[in-house]
Amino acid sequence: MKFSLKLLLWTTMILAITLGFSGFYFVNYVFETSLEREVEQALDENSILRFAFETAALNVPVKYDVLQNGTVEKIASNIETSGQEASRRIRISDEEKNILYASDSFEADGELLSQTEESIRAYRVIQMGDHFYVQTGSSVNALDRVLYLETLKDVSEVFHEREMGFTVYRHMTVIMLVLGIIIMHFIASWLTKPIRLLTKATKKMAAGDYNYRARKVSNDELGQLTMDFNHMAEVLEDNIDKLEEEIQAREDFVGAFAHELKTPLTSIIGYADMLRSRKLDEEKSFLSANYIYTEGKRLETMSLRLLDIIVTKQGDAEIQKVSVESLFEYLRSMFHPNETMEFVYTYDKAFVMADPNLVKTVLINLLDNACKASEAGSRIEVNGSLSENDYLITVRDYGVGIPKEELSKITKAFYMVDKSRSRSRNGAGLGLALCTEMLALHDSKLEIDSTLGEGATIGFRLKVEGKEESYEKNNS
Repeated sequence: MKFSLKLLLWTTMILAITLGFSGFYFVNYVFETSLEREVEQALDENSILRFAFETAALNVPVKYDVLQNGTVEKIASNIETSGQEASRRIRISDEEKNILYASDSFEADGELLSQTEESIRAYRVIQMGDHFYVQTGSSVNALDRVLYLETLKDVSEVFHEREMGFTVYRHMTVIMLVLGIIIMHFIASWLTKPIRLLTKATKKMAAGDYNYRARKVSNDELGQLTMDFNHMAEVLEDNIDKLEEEIQAREDFVGAFAHELKTPLTSIIGYADMLRSRKLDEEKSFLSANYIYTEGKRLETMSLRLLDIIVTKQGDAEIQKVSVESLFEYLRSMFHPNETMEFVYTYDKAFVMADPNLVKTVLINLLDNACKASEAGSRIEVNGSLSENDYLITVRDYGVGIPKEELSKITKAFYMVDKSRSRSRNGAGLGLALCTEMLALHDSKLEIDSTLGEGATIGFRLKVEGKEESYEKNNS
């Protein structure tokens, strides 16, 4: 059942119960008040008639010591017909409660008479046919006799008014319920509109439309719920986009990895089959073996770097205080001047917070990439500069450079700007991807600036621990 229908149903039930009880209480209160007033009037009338009977008895000529029954009947008849009340009904009984006189329409039983005693007034409400009466009873002292006077007062109008009140209130209750249902229908629809909009949004998102957002239509708790839902949808959309990017990256990685494996394996299998199936002269045998060795080394390099990337993603860096000078001395021992390349090292002495082994691996990969991108005899500059907040290390080459549109892709695994050039130098497109993972453990990243045909500058920043004097050394 819909929430709006539940709200409408419960509201209607509460309204019906409230109107029912309040109507019953109101009509019944008016009825009891009117009936109580009629009872008081009936008792007052009984008192007046009793006084009139006693007065009439005193005015009777004294012939007997005791008031005679005939006289009683005569007095009762005069009282019945006197006054303005044409429908007056009375009944007179003697000491033994035997009826001496009764009006023609006085048909009440003797139950009330049996309860009436001297100095005690009694009354009850009775129904005779379609009419309701208030029956009263009291004792009358007439000379030396004690008589009993009963009266009947017609109060049917009070009961008819009660029935009419209930009828009118039932009609009013039905009308109010109908109006209430109509009004509550609109109110329930208005109150539940945010819920319907949220339901529509969830269905849209479930169908794959992650850009859909629920419209905010109120400033209450449901409005806040709508805002929270939209925020959740934005976070969910971002996460889905990230997952899709990761899935696409993995698919690209697997495709590139399979492609990179296929090329060297094809060469190795082809040249190995040539050596196995036929006898070649010494020069061709050497060339074939050299191709097998070269492609095998490229596979080895690729597998080691893949392993480094996997280990780096799963591990934590051992951050410690490291001297920049020790890093540059290590580079100078690894990349020293030769007839094909000129290396220039310039740095400010300082201490940085880093994992020395990981940073050395990053620097080796950057220098290795710079060498592969440069022609023989080119200059490669490694610079370390201290700033107020961090320490910047850059590797600058004057090689082929990187196109602007390729800058966002070169840190992806197996991506190579010039595939033929990279493969000829045992490249696999994993160096910068490895550097990216290692620098992430230092809360750092690669900063790349390049111009096609003029070279590239690739660097990264580390946190500073201490500062020493500047140092400059050229190796050429």
